[in-house]
Amino acid sequence: MAIEKKNEASGFVAWVDERFPFSSFIKNHLTQYYAPKNFNFWYFFGALALFVFVMQILTGIFLTMHYKPDAAYAFESVEYIMRDVSFGWLIRYMHSTGASLFFVVIYLHMFRALIYGSYKNPRELLWLFGVLIFLLLMAEAFFGYLLPWGQMSYWGAQVIVNLFATIPFIGPDLAEWVRGDYLISDATLNRFFAFHVIALPLALAGLIFLHLVALHEVGSNNPDGIEIKKTKDKKTGIPLDGIPFHPYYTVKDLMGLTVFLIIFAAIIFFAPEMKGYFLEANNFIPANPLVTPSHIAPVWYFTPFYSILRAVPPILNSQFPGVAAMGLSVLILFFVPWLDRSKVKSIRYKGPLFKRWIATFVISFFVLGYLGTVPSNIWGQFSSVIPLIGGTDIATIVARIFTVLYFAFFLLMPFYSKKDKTKPVPKRVTM
Repeated sequence: MAIEKKNEASGFVAWVDERFPFSSFIKNHLTQYYAPKNFNFWYFFGALALFVFVMQILTGIFLTMHYKPDAAYAFESVEYIMRDVSFGWLIRYMHSTGASLFFVVIYLHMFRALIYGSYKNPRELLWLFGVLIFLLLMAEAFFGYLLPWGQMSYWGAQVIVNLFATIPFIGPDLAEWVRGDYLISDATLNRFFAFHVIALPLALAGLIFLHLVALHEVGSNNPDGIEIKKTKDKKTGIPLDGIPFHPYYTVKDLMGLTVFLIIFAAIIFFAPEMKGYFLEANNFIPANPLVTPSHIAPVWYFTPFYSILRAVPPILNSQFPGVAAMGLSVLILFFVPWLDRSKVKSIRYKGPLFKRWIATFVISFFVLGYLGTVPSNIWGQFSSVIPLIGGTDIATIVARIFTVLYFAFFLLMPFYSKKDKTKPVPKRVTM
Protein backbone atom coordinates (compact mmCIF):
# COMPACT_ATOMS: atom_id res chain seq x y z
CA MET A 1 0.00 0.00 0.00
CA ALA A 2 1.38 3.32 -1.03
CA ILE A 3 1.73 5.91 1.70
CA GLU A 4 0.73 9.41 0.74
CA LYS A 5 3.02 12.19 1.84
CA LYS A 6 1.38 14.60 4.21
CA ASN A 7 1.29 18.14 2.91
CA GLU A 8 2.69 20.42 5.59
CA ALA A 9 1.33 23.55 3.89
CA SER A 10 -2.16 24.85 4.51
CA GLY A 11 -4.69 27.13 2.88
CA PHE A 12 -3.96 28.57 -0.54
CA VAL A 13 -0.41 27.15 -0.65
CA ALA A 14 -1.73 23.64 -0.02
CA TRP A 15 -4.30 24.12 -2.78
CA VAL A 16 -1.51 25.14 -5.18
CA ASP A 17 0.74 22.27 -4.07
CA GLU A 18 -1.93 19.75 -4.99
CA ARG A 19 -1.83 21.06 -8.53
CA PHE A 20 1.73 22.40 -8.89
CA PRO A 21 4.90 21.56 -6.90
CA PHE A 22 5.32 25.10 -5.57
CA SER A 23 6.52 24.27 -2.04
CA SER A 24 8.89 21.54 -3.19
CA PHE A 25 10.33 23.92 -5.78
CA ILE A 26 11.01 26.57 -3.11
CA LYS A 27 12.57 23.98 -0.82
CA ASN A 28 14.75 22.36 -3.49
CA HIS A 29 16.07 25.61 -4.90
CA LEU A 30 16.01 28.05 -1.97
CA THR A 31 15.25 27.11 1.62
CA GLN A 32 16.63 23.54 1.51
CA TYR A 33 19.24 24.01 -1.18
CA TYR A 34 22.50 23.84 0.72
CA ALA A 35 25.33 25.88 -0.75
CA PRO A 36 28.94 26.02 0.50
CA LYS A 37 29.38 28.40 3.39
CA ASN A 38 32.55 30.01 2.00
CA PHE A 39 31.18 31.90 -1.01
CA ASN A 40 33.10 35.12 -1.64
CA PHE A 41 33.00 38.22 -3.87
CA TRP A 42 33.25 36.20 -7.09
CA TYR A 43 29.90 34.51 -6.43
CA PHE A 44 27.87 37.69 -6.88
CA PHE A 45 27.96 37.66 -10.65
CA GLY A 46 25.79 34.65 -11.43
CA ALA A 47 22.81 36.19 -9.65
CA LEU A 48 23.60 39.59 -11.18
CA ALA A 49 23.63 38.06 -14.66
CA LEU A 50 20.15 36.62 -14.06
CA PHE A 51 18.92 40.01 -12.83
CA VAL A 52 20.30 41.84 -15.88
CA PHE A 53 18.73 39.27 -18.21
CA VAL A 54 15.29 39.88 -16.70
CA MET A 55 15.84 43.64 -16.85
CA GLN A 56 16.83 43.44 -20.53
CA ILE A 57 13.67 41.48 -21.31
CA LEU A 58 11.43 44.00 -19.50
CA THR A 59 13.07 47.12 -20.95
CA GLY A 60 13.12 45.47 -24.37
CA ILE A 61 9.35 44.90 -24.19
CA PHE A 62 8.75 48.62 -23.55
CA LEU A 63 11.13 49.63 -26.33
CA THR A 64 9.38 47.41 -28.89
CA MET A 65 6.11 49.21 -28.13
CA HIS A 66 7.46 52.30 -29.89
CA TYR A 67 10.25 50.98 -32.13
CA LYS A 68 9.57 50.54 -35.86
CA PRO A 69 11.64 47.82 -37.60
CA ASP A 70 11.66 49.69 -40.89
CA ALA A 71 14.77 51.15 -42.53
CA ALA A 72 12.87 54.37 -43.29
CA TYR A 73 11.66 54.91 -39.72
CA ALA A 74 13.95 52.93 -37.37
CA PHE A 75 16.32 55.79 -36.52
CA GLU A 76 13.46 58.28 -36.13
CA SER A 77 11.59 55.87 -33.86
CA VAL A 78 14.61 55.64 -31.56
CA GLU A 79 14.79 59.45 -31.49
CA TYR A 80 11.07 59.50 -30.73
CA ILE A 81 11.61 57.13 -27.80
CA MET A 82 14.42 59.33 -26.50
CA ARG A 83 12.59 62.67 -26.86
CA ASP A 84 8.82 62.18 -26.76
CA VAL A 85 7.99 58.96 -24.90
CA SER A 86 7.62 59.46 -21.15
CA PHE A 87 10.82 58.17 -19.56
CA GLY A 88 11.73 56.67 -22.92
CA TRP A 89 15.27 57.99 -22.59
CA LEU A 90 15.61 56.19 -19.27
CA ILE A 91 14.35 52.86 -20.65
CA ARG A 92 16.64 53.15 -23.69
CA TYR A 93 19.68 53.94 -21.52
CA MET A 94 18.77 51.11 -19.13
CA HIS A 95 18.72 48.74 -22.12
CA SER A 96 21.94 49.98 -23.71
CA THR A 97 23.83 50.17 -20.41
CA GLY A 98 22.40 46.81 -19.37
CA ALA A 99 23.78 45.23 -22.54
CA SER A 100 27.33 46.29 -21.68
CA LEU A 101 27.02 45.43 -17.99
CA PHE A 102 25.55 42.05 -18.95
CA PHE A 103 28.86 41.22 -20.62
CA VAL A 104 30.80 42.64 -17.67
CA VAL A 105 29.10 40.29 -15.19
CA ILE A 106 29.22 37.36 -17.65
CA TYR A 107 32.96 37.80 -18.19
CA LEU A 108 33.55 37.99 -14.43
CA HIS A 109 31.29 34.97 -13.90
CA MET A 110 33.25 32.95 -16.45
CA PHE A 111 36.56 34.09 -14.96
CA ARG A 112 35.43 32.86 -11.55
CA ALA A 113 34.67 29.47 -13.09
CA LEU A 114 38.16 29.38 -14.60
CA ILE A 115 40.04 30.20 -11.40
CA TYR A 116 38.01 27.91 -9.14
CA GLY A 117 37.66 25.00 -11.57
CA SER A 118 33.88 25.08 -11.83
CA TYR A 119 34.15 23.31 -15.18
CA LYS A 120 35.72 20.13 -13.81
CA ASN A 121 33.97 16.90 -12.88
CA PRO A 122 31.02 16.75 -12.15
CA ARG A 123 30.21 20.17 -13.67
CA GLU A 124 31.24 19.67 -17.30
CA LEU A 125 27.66 19.95 -18.59
CA LEU A 126 27.08 23.01 -16.42
CA TRP A 127 30.08 24.68 -18.10
CA LEU A 128 28.90 23.67 -21.58
CA PHE A 129 25.48 25.23 -20.94
CA GLY A 130 27.26 28.38 -19.77
CA VAL A 131 29.39 28.63 -22.92
CA LEU A 132 26.28 28.12 -25.07
CA ILE A 133 24.62 30.98 -23.17
CA PHE A 134 27.68 33.12 -23.88
CA LEU A 135 27.51 32.32 -27.62
CA LEU A 136 23.80 33.11 -27.82
CA LEU A 137 24.36 36.29 -25.83
CA MET A 138 26.95 37.40 -28.40
CA ALA A 139 24.48 36.68 -31.20
CA GLU A 140 21.72 38.53 -29.33
CA ALA A 141 23.96 41.58 -28.89
CA PHE A 142 25.00 41.50 -32.55
CA PHE A 143 21.42 41.38 -33.85
CA GLY A 144 20.37 44.13 -31.48
CA TYR A 145 23.30 46.32 -32.51
CA LEU A 146 21.79 46.97 -35.96
CA LEU A 147 18.36 48.03 -34.70
CA PRO A 148 19.11 51.73 -33.94
CA TRP A 149 20.02 52.07 -37.65
CA GLY A 150 22.84 54.52 -36.93
CA GLN A 151 26.05 54.85 -38.91
CA MET A 152 28.12 52.52 -36.76
CA SER A 153 25.25 50.03 -36.43
CA TYR A 154 24.88 49.86 -40.20
CA TRP A 155 28.54 49.61 -41.10
CA GLY A 156 29.44 47.37 -38.17
CA ALA A 157 26.74 44.93 -39.25
CA GLN A 158 27.94 45.24 -42.84
CA VAL A 159 31.51 44.28 -41.90
CA ILE A 160 30.52 41.39 -39.62
CA VAL A 161 28.00 39.90 -42.07
CA ASN A 162 30.56 40.12 -44.87
CA LEU A 163 32.84 37.92 -42.78
CA PHE A 164 30.45 35.05 -43.42
CA ALA A 165 31.16 35.45 -47.12
CA THR A 166 34.79 34.39 -46.55
CA ILE A 167 33.77 30.85 -45.61
CA PRO A 168 34.72 28.53 -48.48
CA PHE A 169 31.93 27.18 -50.73
CA ILE A 170 28.94 28.30 -48.64
CA GLY A 171 30.12 31.78 -47.61
CA PRO A 172 28.36 34.02 -50.17
CA ASP A 173 25.06 32.17 -49.89
CA LEU A 174 25.27 32.18 -46.09
CA ALA A 175 25.95 35.93 -45.99
CA GLU A 176 23.01 36.55 -48.32
CA TRP A 177 20.76 34.42 -46.10
CA VAL A 178 21.82 36.32 -42.97
CA ARG A 179 21.15 39.67 -44.68
CA GLY A 180 17.97 38.52 -46.42
CA ASP A 181 19.15 40.58 -49.37
CA TYR A 182 22.23 41.38 -51.40
CA LEU A 183 23.16 44.16 -48.98
CA ILE A 184 22.15 45.47 -45.54
CA SER A 185 18.59 46.66 -46.11
CA ASP A 186 15.07 46.74 -44.72
CA ALA A 187 14.88 42.95 -45.01
CA THR A 188 18.01 42.64 -42.83
CA LEU A 189 16.55 44.97 -40.22
CA ASN A 190 13.33 42.96 -39.99
CA ARG A 191 15.23 39.69 -39.83
CA PHE A 192 17.55 40.94 -37.08
CA PHE A 193 14.59 42.36 -35.17
CA ALA A 194 12.88 38.96 -35.18
CA PHE A 195 16.01 37.20 -33.97
CA HIS A 196 16.70 39.83 -31.29
CA VAL A 197 13.20 40.10 -29.89
CA ILE A 198 11.77 36.59 -30.22
CA ALA A 199 14.07 33.74 -31.23
CA LEU A 200 17.22 34.33 -29.20
CA PRO A 201 15.55 35.50 -25.95
CA LEU A 202 13.47 32.30 -25.93
CA ALA A 203 16.60 30.21 -26.55
CA LEU A 204 18.50 32.11 -23.86
CA ALA A 205 15.70 31.63 -21.33
CA GLY A 206 15.67 27.89 -22.04
CA LEU A 207 19.44 27.56 -21.69
CA ILE A 208 19.49 29.61 -18.48
CA PHE A 209 16.83 27.28 -17.05
CA LEU A 210 18.93 24.24 -18.01
CA HIS A 211 22.02 25.93 -16.53
CA LEU A 212 20.27 26.43 -13.18
CA VAL A 213 18.83 22.91 -13.16
CA ALA A 214 22.29 21.47 -13.83
CA LEU A 215 23.77 23.69 -11.12
CA HIS A 216 21.33 22.54 -8.45
CA GLU A 217 21.69 18.92 -9.53
CA VAL A 218 25.48 18.74 -9.03
CA GLY A 219 25.67 21.47 -6.39
CA SER A 220 27.58 24.73 -6.32
CA ASN A 221 31.34 24.80 -6.45
CA ASN A 222 33.30 26.84 -3.90
CA PRO A 223 36.67 28.63 -3.64
CA ASP A 224 38.29 25.45 -2.26
CA GLY A 225 36.91 23.20 -4.98
CA ILE A 226 35.66 20.73 -2.34
CA GLU A 227 32.47 18.73 -2.85
CA ILE A 228 30.41 19.47 0.27
CA LYS A 229 28.03 16.57 -0.50
CA LYS A 230 30.79 14.13 0.48
CA THR A 231 30.70 15.24 4.12
CA LYS A 232 27.18 15.10 5.54
CA ASP A 233 25.60 14.88 8.97
CA LYS A 234 24.80 11.20 9.57
CA LYS A 235 21.44 11.97 11.19
CA THR A 236 20.05 14.73 8.97
CA GLY A 237 21.95 14.15 5.72
CA ILE A 238 22.75 17.87 5.56
CA PRO A 239 26.23 18.84 4.29
CA LEU A 240 28.37 19.90 7.25
CA ASP A 241 29.93 22.70 5.20
CA GLY A 242 26.66 23.87 3.68
CA ILE A 243 24.12 26.51 4.65
CA PRO A 244 20.62 27.11 3.21
CA PHE A 245 20.65 29.38 0.20
CA HIS A 246 17.80 31.32 1.77
CA PRO A 247 18.14 33.50 3.76
CA TYR A 248 21.94 33.56 3.84
CA TYR A 249 22.77 33.95 0.18
CA THR A 250 19.62 35.80 -0.81
CA VAL A 251 20.72 38.53 1.63
CA LYS A 252 24.25 38.35 0.23
CA ASP A 253 23.00 38.65 -3.34
CA LEU A 254 20.74 41.57 -2.39
CA MET A 255 23.76 43.40 -1.03
CA GLY A 256 25.64 42.76 -4.27
CA LEU A 257 22.59 43.87 -6.26
CA THR A 258 22.43 47.12 -4.27
CA VAL A 259 26.05 47.97 -5.11
CA PHE A 260 25.46 46.98 -8.74
CA LEU A 261 22.38 49.22 -9.00
CA ILE A 262 24.33 52.18 -7.58
CA ILE A 263 26.99 51.73 -10.29
CA PHE A 264 24.28 51.11 -12.89
CA ALA A 265 22.41 54.30 -11.95
CA ALA A 266 25.63 56.36 -11.90
CA ILE A 267 26.39 55.28 -15.48
CA ILE A 268 22.85 55.94 -16.72
CA PHE A 269 22.56 59.41 -15.21
CA PHE A 270 26.10 60.69 -15.63
CA ALA A 271 27.84 58.76 -18.42
CA PRO A 272 25.45 56.62 -20.52
CA GLU A 273 27.78 56.76 -23.51
CA MET A 274 30.90 55.90 -21.46
CA LYS A 275 33.05 57.98 -23.82
CA GLY A 276 31.85 56.02 -26.82
CA TYR A 277 32.37 52.53 -25.43
CA PHE A 278 28.69 51.92 -24.60
CA LEU A 279 27.13 54.20 -27.25
CA GLU A 280 29.25 55.40 -30.17
CA ALA A 281 28.97 58.97 -31.44
CA ASN A 282 28.45 57.69 -35.01
CA ASN A 283 25.31 55.89 -33.89
CA PHE A 284 23.63 59.25 -33.27
CA ILE A 285 23.85 59.81 -37.03
CA PRO A 286 21.34 58.07 -39.36
CA ALA A 287 22.73 55.18 -41.38
CA ASN A 288 24.12 56.27 -44.73
CA PRO A 289 25.18 53.49 -47.13
CA LEU A 290 27.13 56.05 -49.21
CA VAL A 291 29.39 57.33 -46.40
CA THR A 292 31.82 54.94 -44.71
CA PRO A 293 33.05 55.91 -41.19
CA SER A 294 36.80 56.47 -40.91
CA HIS A 295 37.14 53.69 -38.32
CA ILE A 296 34.67 50.81 -37.98
CA ALA A 297 34.90 48.91 -34.72
CA PRO A 298 32.46 46.67 -32.85
CA VAL A 299 31.18 47.32 -29.34
CA TRP A 300 33.85 46.86 -26.65
CA TYR A 301 32.73 43.37 -25.59
CA PHE A 302 33.47 42.04 -29.09
CA THR A 303 36.82 43.79 -29.51
CA PRO A 304 39.14 41.03 -28.15
CA PHE A 305 37.80 38.65 -30.79
CA TYR A 306 37.86 41.40 -33.43
CA SER A 307 41.56 41.94 -32.68
CA ILE A 308 42.22 38.24 -33.23
CA LEU A 309 40.45 38.54 -36.58
CA ARG A 310 42.64 41.47 -37.63
CA ALA A 311 45.83 39.90 -36.26
CA VAL A 312 45.69 36.84 -38.53
CA PRO A 313 47.02 37.73 -42.00
CA PRO A 314 45.02 36.76 -45.09
CA ILE A 315 46.03 33.69 -47.06
CA LEU A 316 45.60 33.76 -50.85
CA ASN A 317 43.73 37.07 -50.46
CA SER A 318 41.17 35.37 -48.23
CA GLN A 319 40.20 36.64 -44.77
CA PHE A 320 38.86 33.22 -43.80
CA PRO A 321 41.92 32.32 -41.61
CA GLY A 322 41.16 35.37 -39.45
CA VAL A 323 37.47 34.49 -39.30
CA ALA A 324 38.34 30.91 -38.36
CA ALA A 325 40.72 32.11 -35.62
CA MET A 326 38.03 34.44 -34.25
CA GLY A 327 35.53 31.59 -34.15
CA LEU A 328 38.01 29.20 -32.55
CA SER A 329 38.83 31.76 -29.86
CA VAL A 330 35.28 31.27 -28.55
CA LEU A 331 34.68 27.62 -29.46
CA ILE A 332 37.82 26.52 -27.62
CA LEU A 333 36.02 27.32 -24.37
CA PHE A 334 33.90 24.20 -24.88
CA PHE A 335 36.98 21.99 -24.42
CA VAL A 336 38.33 23.52 -21.19
CA PRO A 337 36.95 20.72 -18.91
CA TRP A 338 39.04 18.20 -20.82
CA LEU A 339 42.09 20.39 -21.40
CA ASP A 340 42.69 20.90 -17.68
CA ARG A 341 44.55 17.83 -16.37
CA SER A 342 45.18 19.18 -12.87
CA LYS A 343 44.30 17.01 -9.87
CA VAL A 344 42.81 19.99 -8.02
CA LYS A 345 40.11 22.45 -9.02
CA SER A 346 40.79 25.72 -7.27
CA ILE A 347 43.55 28.22 -7.95
CA ARG A 348 44.11 28.23 -4.18
CA TYR A 349 45.80 24.83 -4.47
CA LYS A 350 47.20 25.01 -7.99
CA GLY A 351 50.86 25.75 -8.57
CA PRO A 352 52.70 28.75 -10.06
CA LEU A 353 52.41 27.58 -13.68
CA PHE A 354 48.63 27.86 -13.76
CA LYS A 355 48.71 31.23 -11.97
CA ARG A 356 51.18 32.63 -14.47
CA TRP A 357 49.20 31.37 -17.43
CA ILE A 358 45.86 32.66 -16.13
CA ALA A 359 47.50 36.05 -15.56
CA THR A 360 48.88 35.93 -19.12
CA PHE A 361 45.41 35.08 -20.43
CA VAL A 362 43.81 38.03 -18.61
CA ILE A 363 46.47 40.47 -19.83
CA SER A 364 46.07 39.15 -23.39
CA PHE A 365 42.30 39.59 -23.21
CA PHE A 366 42.59 43.21 -22.07
CA VAL A 367 45.31 44.11 -24.59
CA LEU A 368 43.36 42.54 -27.45
CA GLY A 369 40.23 44.29 -26.22
CA TYR A 370 41.95 47.67 -26.35
CA LEU A 371 43.54 47.08 -29.76
CA GLY A 372 40.12 46.19 -31.16
CA THR A 373 38.82 49.66 -30.32
CA VAL A 374 41.52 51.62 -32.17
CA PRO A 375 42.80 51.69 -35.78
CA SER A 376 45.59 49.23 -36.53
CA ASN A 377 47.95 52.10 -37.47
CA ILE A 378 47.55 53.94 -34.16
CA TRP A 379 51.19 53.32 -33.18
CA GLY A 380 52.61 53.67 -36.67
CA GLN A 381 54.60 51.06 -38.61
CA PHE A 382 57.90 49.25 -38.29
CA SER A 383 60.70 50.51 -40.49
CA SER A 384 60.71 48.91 -43.94
CA VAL A 385 64.33 47.82 -43.43
CA ILE A 386 63.37 45.39 -40.63
CA PRO A 387 63.12 41.81 -42.00
CA LEU A 388 59.75 40.04 -42.03
CA ILE A 389 57.82 42.73 -40.13
CA GLY A 390 59.03 45.81 -42.05
CA GLY A 391 56.14 48.06 -43.06
CA THR A 392 53.69 46.24 -40.77
CA ASP A 393 51.61 48.16 -38.24
CA ILE A 394 53.11 47.96 -34.75
CA ALA A 395 49.66 47.37 -33.24
CA THR A 396 49.12 44.43 -35.60
CA ILE A 397 52.34 42.73 -34.46
CA VAL A 398 51.40 43.31 -30.81
CA ALA A 399 47.96 41.82 -31.51
CA ARG A 400 49.57 38.76 -33.10
CA ILE A 401 51.79 38.23 -30.07
CA PHE A 402 48.87 38.38 -27.66
CA THR A 403 46.71 36.25 -29.96
CA VAL A 404 49.36 33.53 -29.71
CA LEU A 405 49.39 33.91 -25.91
CA TYR A 406 45.58 33.77 -25.80
CA PHE A 407 45.49 30.43 -27.62
CA ALA A 408 48.58 29.15 -25.78
CA PHE A 409 46.69 29.39 -22.48
CA PHE A 410 44.23 26.77 -23.75
CA LEU A 411 46.38 24.64 -26.06
CA LEU A 412 49.19 24.22 -23.54
CA MET A 413 46.82 23.62 -20.62
CA PRO A 414 47.07 19.79 -20.81
CA PHE A 415 50.84 20.06 -20.30
CA TYR A 416 51.32 22.81 -17.71
CA SER A 417 48.24 21.76 -15.68
CA LYS A 418 49.56 18.20 -15.43
CA LYS A 419 53.13 19.27 -14.69
CA ASP A 420 52.17 21.98 -12.19
CA LYS A 421 52.94 21.39 -8.51
CA THR A 422 49.78 21.44 -6.40
CA LYS A 423 49.09 21.93 -2.71
CA PRO A 424 47.18 19.43 -0.53
CA VAL A 425 43.44 20.08 -0.59
CA PRO A 426 41.75 20.15 2.85
CA LYS A 427 38.89 17.75 3.55
CA ARG A 428 36.64 20.56 4.78
CA VAL A 429 36.07 23.99 3.27
CA THR A 430 38.01 26.97 4.57
CA MET A 431 36.83 30.54 4.80
